[in-house]
Amino acid sequence: MTKTVRDESTASAYWAAVNTFCALKDVHVIADAPVGCYNLVGVAVMDYTDAVPYLENLTPTSLTEKEIASSGSSEVVCETIEKLQVPGRQLILVSSAESEMIGSDHEKMLMMKYPDIRFFPSNSLGENEWQGRDRALRWLYEQFDDKKPASIKKGTVSIIGPTYGCFNSPSDLAELKRLIEGVGGRIAHIYPFESSLHDIASLKNSDIIVQMYHEFGSELAGVVGRPVLHAPFGMRETEEFILKMGKLLNREDEAAAFMKEEKRTILKPLWDLWRGPQAEWFPTIRFGVIAAESYARGIKTFLQEEMGMQCLFSHVSAEADNTAVRSEVQQKQPQFLFGRIVDKIYLAEIDSKTRFIPAGFPGPIVRRSLGTPFMGHSGMIYLLQEIVNALYDMLFNFLPINRQSASGATPAVKVAWSSDANAILNEMVKKAPFISQISFGRELKRKAEIIALNQGRESVTPEILQMIK
Repeated sequence: MTKTVRDESTASAYWAAVNTFCALKDVHVIADAPVGCYNLVGVAVMDYTDAVPYLENLTPTSLTEKEIASSGSSEVVCETIEKLQVPGRQLILVSSAESEMIGSDHEKMLMMKYPDIRFFPSNSLGENEWQGRDRALRWLYEQFDDKKPASIKKGTVSIIGPTYGCFNSPSDLAELKRLIEGVGGRIAHIYPFESSLHDIASLKNSDIIVQMYHEFGSELAGVVGRPVLHAPFGMRETEEFILKMGKLLNREDEAAAFMKEEKRTILKPLWDLWRGPQAEWFPTIRFGVIAAESYARGIKTFLQEEMGMQCLFSHVSAEADNTAVRSEVQQKQPQFLFGRIVDKIYLAEIDSKTRFIPAGFPGPIVRRSLGTPFMGHSGMIYLLQEIVNALYDMLFNFLPINRQSASGATPAVKVAWSSDANAILNEMVKKAPFISQISFGRELKRKAEIIALNQGRESVTPEILQMIK
């Protein structure tokens, strides 16, 4: 019997190609795709992932049953090309799952009729979005490099990675730029997000390459052949990033001075929180992460290894078995879950009180503000601020407020508790944040006793506690 996949962990390589190529200013993408595929990728998905604008440089061939069943898509591809050819605009034809299934390979046709137009087989059915982005970035370089020897421009840094549909990209990119410029580096290219095709050949002239994501970009970084640094998460990685960049740029004194200023300014809230009473909570916090590799690894490293919080699980979404993830999320119910919309749904299925913090796509969320980084020193402060504020919010929910509710009264009659029920209550209370366990236990006890009285029982049993989970 075949395995049923509950939810897809990532998008396909077709989406990856669209998100990569459409980020380039002077490229127009032709998607060899059926009617409706354009709406799915170019409108529906984009509009709720990071508020990406309507993609004016994406046009579908709008395959119908005729092309898919018999004639093939060459004719409609040619018609679409004729409508879109404009001087100064590079057309790239991208295959979809549907066009690949009917064997549409337009490379030879393009070489004969339209030699300036490139064909990119997306391998939509064989690769996920990170594999697709990795291959698309390298393909662009191989297609449009000028083949000249590198001419290194000292002090320049290029960032590889930011494309449409990457979670929190604007904010994390802003933090990366701040760190690079703080050391004294000059930003040459943000590729492909702030680039054009003409920038591709000069990537190899950069003094340093920063690969923004672990999940893709390594193929292109390897081909360019320059020293590569990865975008940092947490305290240790960020300090190493600053000092190593200073060494590579021959600006070690500037890097050391910048690091000293970071401790005095950006990192001061971390020190203040660590010395305050909030630090007592950190070892009691239990969290889980399901996100792309960079965020899954980075969040775990910072919160567990540096802040001393308890990581119950950390899964890379591209490799995740979502059925197993659903089971683990619902069984362990961490106090904080960093994840995607599917993980929030898993929590909602059991009415969990876990605090959900978005950390990846898919998800209906806008992340265009530059003030919500996860990477670098600023990302440390933002994440810790969110967690501490959420803990205070949890405390508020357990304040003894006089709520006008007929069902909220404390039972006047004393209700007994079975030993099994008491044991279950203790386990339920342990799942609450340490700072609110007493109030949380009191509230659970009150609700259980009200249910018992309403059912005419003299004691609380495990079955009653199951009703209020």
